[in-house]
Amino acid sequence: METIFNEESIQKLQKIAEKHNVSLKTVEQLALTLLRSGGGMAQFNISELGGGGQWMKGGMTMVGDMFNNQLKARVDHLCSELSQIILNGEIKIVSPKLDVDSKAEKTKNTNVYWWGDIGKPNATGNQNDMAYAVFNDQKRLAIFQNGEVSIYDTKDHVIGGVGQQQGGNKSITFTSQKGNVRLEDLEKIVGDAEDKKENNLVSLQTNGGLGKSSGPAPSERESDVTTEDIFSKIEKLGQLKDKGFISEDEFAAKKKELLSRI
Repeated sequence: METIFNEESIQKLQKIAEKHNVSLKTVEQLALTLLRSGGGMAQFNISELGGGGQWMKGGMTMVGDMFNNQLKARVDHLCSELSQIILNGEIKIVSPKLDVDSKAEKTKNTNVYWWGDIGKPNATGNQNDMAYAVFNDQKRLAIFQNGEVSIYDTKDHVIGGVGQQQGGNKSITFTSQKGNVRLEDLEKIVGDAEDKKENNLVSLQTNGGLGKSSGPAPSERESDVTTEDIFSKIEKLGQLKDKGFISEDEFAAKKKELLSRI
């Protein structure tokens, strides 16, 4: 089933296409990849933009013609403008009419939310400058803050909502069947703003493994990594690839890196 934008969204995208002198198809492709990341990242392969490339909010812009600064600026301006209207909730997609029982036949409207395609959340909300979405069936917690989307593994916690902050403690806490759980105590599996800026790809933090972190030298850390840990991380990488958080190439590169440690 082909994904299309609703009429109001198409009008907005058309104006952006005309403003930047590119085709509507190019803008639609960029908008779709930005929607999947919550507006924070775009990975694309569009001939009008020089082929393959990547853009990250607050980070670097990469295009096939790496010395074409004019093209880089064009991509940056396009993605920045699209990211802003996506974060403002101005872009929606619809699923076309389905061929079902004529009595029930209708067009189904579906919003694309900042957390991507994890599933239907059990709870959503906002607190100060943070938005959250809870997916207890998938054991996931999505956080949107400072223009970045982070995904956490909630393991055996059944998250109910944001907990009360105690005194001057600025730590974000959530309620679960076990009491309050701090956000920093959950394992982050997607999202690290500093790693995105420096490495220009999605940072994966699995048990302190793949993201940038302080600590012992790599040789010391790798000696503590078991074969079971490595296969567990590869499995998580595969899940992230299936959900569209990382590309096929990024998955293959990280998998090769991990297997080389065995």
